[in-house]
Amino acid sequence: MKIRLGYVAISKTLGKKVTSSSTVTFANYKKIVSEEKKIEKLKTVALSNLVALEDILKFNIENNIHFYRITSALIPLVTHPEVGYWGHREMLRKDFEYIGKLIKESNMRVDTHPDEFNVINSKNPKVVENTLINLSRQAEWFEDMNYKNGKMVIHVGGATGGKKEALDRFIINFNNFPKNIKEKLIIENDDKTYTAKETLELCKKINVPMVLDIHHHNCNNNGEDIRDLLEEILSTWDKENLPPKMHFSSPKDTNLVDKIDKKHSDYINPIDFINFVEILKCFNRDIDIMLECKEKDIALFKLYEDIKELNTSYKWIDKTTMLVK
Repeated sequence: MKIRLGYVAISKTLGKKVTSSSTVTFANYKKIVSEEKKIEKLKTVALSNLVALEDILKFNIENNIHFYRITSALIPLVTHPEVGYWGHREMLRKDFEYIGKLIKESNMRVDTHPDEFNVINSKNPKVVENTLINLSRQAEWFEDMNYKNGKMVIHVGGATGGKKEALDRFIINFNNFPKNIKEKLIIENDDKTYTAKETLELCKKINVPMVLDIHHHNCNNNGEDIRDLLEEILSTWDKENLPPKMHFSSPKDTNLVDKIDKKHSDYINPIDFINFVEILKCFNRDIDIMLECKEKDIALFKLYEDIKELNTSYKWIDKTTMLVK
């Protein structure tokens, strides 16, 4: 089996000056008197983000990083209810096309993780409506990149009215979404409300791939052994073009006695990671694992070095891809 490692949004190696998450606050936007200058400001910041994203993708290519999460803050204020769509697709078409060319020619896998205020199963119709708008904007990025494998990771949401009612509401709202959004969504278990088993059952009902977050499972479960769920979780990906995707992180505070710290550590605990890989090995399936840690790509490269020291049986194709037998 082949495991590829990825990181989220920011390259710590490139530093703070290379950011694809620059924004314009609505307060500052309102201070600009001319409509023309408002649009110019938004365009300037968006273009800066896209140039930075190009730099990050080129860095990934040079360093054999094949898996990456694009920030959700790429285009400023495009989902703000008092701003909305301001024409960036037409203005920045060539830039999106070039980014897509970089991704496809390097065979990189990219996705997004829309913010947690996007709640498909909300009881408030306005929240669901805004969620659909936000998801549509990010789906458009993949369309403008001509990148057909792009996915958006989302949580199940809240539990207003009880989990059963909330899950039923998710299914109803999801089924009312347009096809181009539904086919982009993949669903992740969370660390507070919906366990891996509950998320899996939902994914099976609506035929959507499940993203297993092992740290979330450790924080939030009803005593299930992840080994008993993995085969079905992996099978939710059987009809997809890309391998199953999972998230891995380590708790920030390891000294808590009666619970697991939900906060992410700066780095990945290599022993815990190897133990998880040994569990995955039984299923002999290629898997892409997103590392969610504060030190981003630096933590990825450190994990590579740590694993090499701890376990010499894994064969590394490059610094982010290993073969496990």
